[in-house]
Amino acid sequence: MRLFQALFRRKHLPNGNIYTGKHRIVREPTIKDLQNLRNHFEIEERNMFLLRHPYLTPEQSSGHARALGKIEANTIKTLTRPKPYKDHVTIESRLAHLRVNEAWD
Repeated sequence: MRLFQALFRRKHLPNGNIYTGKHRIVREPTIKDLQNLRNHFEIEERNMFLLRHPYLTPEQSSGHARALGKIEANTIKTLTRPKPYKDHVTIESRLAHLRVNEAWD
């Protein structure tokens, strides 16, 4: 019986991966899929409405960062951040400690 099921199964299925390719099995959309799609579109429409009609006008939103002092805080933060590179070093600065006993100058 199991051998029959194993051999009979392949006649009605596509070759290879059954979910991709030219001869794939396509799942029929259900009511739940359509409802999910409708909900997704409604959420998208609400988001686009909020983007089209912002809470603040451009005049109101232009000066809020300056009023909160964010520009000064950001400049202080960038100045105090450690540098990602090392300062320039010369051989003279590295070997300056050896010039202590130069009496012949």
